[in-house]
Amino acid sequence: MKVIAINGSPRKTWNTATLLQKALEGAASRGAETELVQLYDLKYKGCSSCFACKRKDGQHGKCAMKDDLADVLEKLETVDAIIFGSPIYYMSITAGMAALLERFLFSHSIYSSEIPTLYSREIQAGFIYTMNMTEKQAEQFGLKQNLNLREKMIKEKIGRPVKSLYSYDTYQFSDYEKYESSMFSEEAKSKQKAEQFPIDCQKAFDMGARLAVIYI
Repeated sequence: MKVIAINGSPRKTWNTATLLQKALEGAASRGAETELVQLYDLKYKGCSSCFACKRKDGQHGKCAMKDDLADVLEKLETVDAIIFGSPIYYMSITAGMAALLERFLFSHSIYSSEIPTLYSREIQAGFIYTMNMTEKQAEQFGLKQNLNLREKMIKEKIGRPVKSLYSYDTYQFSDYEKYESSMFSEEAKSKQKAEQFPIDCQKAFDMGARLAVIYI
């Protein structure tokens, strides 16, 4: 059993990365082999619309771009579960995560009314989101509707619904005094970090454990 987590945050040790690591610990507790990929360590770009993945006489279903993301896309062909993770920037996932999903999803899309996907089998997937917004603010902006659409696209390719975890109102800075952040209460942020984030960490652990059991 192989489980891979993909950190779409440029911060390698902060909220998103912490929750992904907890998810992998959960998967490992079920005996899974795990790996964490830091997207922002890689040099790559999004889909270039070359359509090589659609050519009948080429590598149909494979992204033809040769950069640092190529090895990651190859790994996604062999794993049993994928855990995506991204902070929310301007009501969406990061550009790095969006670029990965463009290439992963589009290369497995096929312009056929008979074949739904070129992905070889059904696998499990989860998506962890972290954000500075409160849950109420996220609801007001319709954030989940936006993210759910992308999750449906992932499901169409891998065959199974995506399990999601939302971590709201996260602590952004190690020292709020260094930054203009007067619209936020550092005391409230600290309270959220102390009380809610450990709960989110447990939820991430539980997600990883569930994803490591293929048919649950």
